[in-house]
Formats: sequence, C-alpha cells, structure tokens
Amino acid sequence: MLWIILGIIISYLIGSIPTAYIFGRLLKGIDIRKFGSGNVGATNALRVLGKPAGITVLVLDVLKGFVAVIFLGDLVALRIPRIPDETLRIILGLSCILGHNWTVFLRFKGGKGVATTFGVLLGLALKIAGLKVILVISVLTWLLIFVIMRIVSLASVLTAVTLPIFMLLFKQSRVSVFLAIILSIIILLRHKSNLKRILQGKEPRLK
Repeated sequence: MLWIILGIIISYLIGSIPTAYIFGRLLKGIDIRKFGSGNVGATNALRVLGKPAGITVLVLDVLKGFVAVIFLGDLVALRIPRIPDETLRIILGLSCILGHNWTVFLRFKGGKGVATTFGVLLGLALKIAGLKVILVISVLTWLLIFVIMRIVSLASVLTAVTLPIFMLLFKQSRVSVFLAIILSIIILLRHKSNLKRILQGKEPRLK
C-alpha cells in the first residue's frame, strides 16, 4: 500500500512540472498564463514563445506521461506484484495527467493534458497488447482533423471522444475502456472554453 501511494504522489509531481510556465520565465521572463490563451500548455507556448520552445514543451509534456507509465511503473511494479500490471500503470498514468492539469506548483491550475495523455498512452501501448493499433489510429484521427480544420482543440476533443469507441471495437480490457472514458471526460471538461469559442467561430486556427 505504501508503494502504490508513493508511486501516485511521485507520478502526480512529475506531471505537475509546469514546463510551459518554466520556459516562459526562462526565455522571456513572463508568466505565460497572462498571454495568448492563458493556458500552461504546448499550444500556447508555441504561440507565445515560438516554435523551438513550443516543440520542446510538447516533447517534455509527452515525456512526463511516458516516464510515469514506463520507468516509474517498472519501479513500483517490482515492489507490488499483486496489483495487475495494466491497472498499476493506468493508475500512475492518470496521476501524472491530473498533476499536469491541476499542478500543485501553480495553485492547481495547469494545462489541458493532451500531450501528457499522449505520453501515457504511448507508454501503455508498449506494455499492453492491442493498444499500439489504437494509438496509431488515434494519432491519424487527430492529424486528419487538424489538417482539415487547423484547430488544435477541436482535433484533441474529437480524438478524445473516439478513443473509448476504438477501445471497444478492438476489444480492450474493461480497465482500459474505463481509462479511455475517464480521459475523454477530462479532456472535454478541460476544453469547455475552447468548445464555446468553436461554436462561436472564435477559436484561433494554428497556421
């Protein structure tokens, strides 16, 4: 019990590292929350800080989820073999996403969680049979929507909505389907303001 609690806390703290905020302070001496969309994520970092910083933030946010599932997951799994490996890694992955979205370092106000969610799914795909195909399909879905509409938030939301459907179609375990539903709900809730702007035709397109 001690190890699972410790793993959840460490995973949450890994996710809580506010990469976009840190890069804003280091590169331009600004609080990125006061510029652009005000979001502490890769898309806003791209708009406010430029391509190199935006891409770096994106990669680091993905790595947070990947590290929590793979490396921290391996470390904790060795010490609590009674919990199914898939369940353990999903718990750690969700903890990391929650840390990114509600970071303790910024008074529990963080990013939208899309990049970190991708990192979690990427890590799970290396450990769970069948998830690789679903991950590829989800990435292609996101890219297709983005290429057509050029709206990151719309691509993210629609891809999140289709994730549980793909899980069911490819007959994944109940815990993986449950994860997909939770992730879909989280991303929808985190994009409420974006969805409102999309309906109003005011959501900015990324060129």
